[in-house]
Amino acid sequence: MSRIGKRPIPIPNKVTVDIDGATVTVKGPKGTLQRTLPTAVAINKDGETLFVTRQDDSRTARERHGLCRTLVANMVEGVATGFQKRLDIQGVGYRAQAQGGKLVLNVGYSQPVEMEMPDGVSVAVENNTQVIVSGIDKEAVGNIAAKIREVRPPEPYKGKGIRYLGEVVRRKVGKAGGKGAKGGKGGKK
Repeated sequence: MSRIGKRPIPIPNKVTVDIDGATVTVKGPKGTLQRTLPTAVAINKDGETLFVTRQDDSRTARERHGLCRTLVANMVEGVATGFQKRLDIQGVGYRAQAQGGKLVLNVGYSQPVEMEMPDGVSVAVENNTQVIVSGIDKEAVGNIAAKIREVRPPEPYKGKGIRYLGEVVRRKVGKAGGKGAKGGKGGKK
């Protein structure tokens, strides 16, 4: 039995869950999410708790049991409280601006990079260097944050670039000065 799959999902106040066959619809104060689960698993509602069970003991059912439980739990948490990812921009002259549904990044390229935000995902900028991506769908928030980081990933020598808040970037040392640093074999013969 999957350890994650057999854990119950508590339904918080102000959140309603509708189950129609394999389709789960979750409504809450932040919005509405809907997902169709695979046929190998079933979802049952018992009072204020959801249980995800598998139909049989086949390999695909065992594989999807914990995944579907986590997906439904993320839907419930998303419509109740929402998700957010924070990114930090480091580098001289690097900055970001939020303009309506767009994010404009100046990160060392000849032109600023403009990124459109999809529906359900919002972006905010603090201090020109902190980007906050928020929304009710955990998957969409994570994908947008990864695409923003991909514009200028942190480089290992000076640490410049876009990183997740709290991400540790392993730094490398540059060229060592001293013997043989200018090329050749290091001295006269």
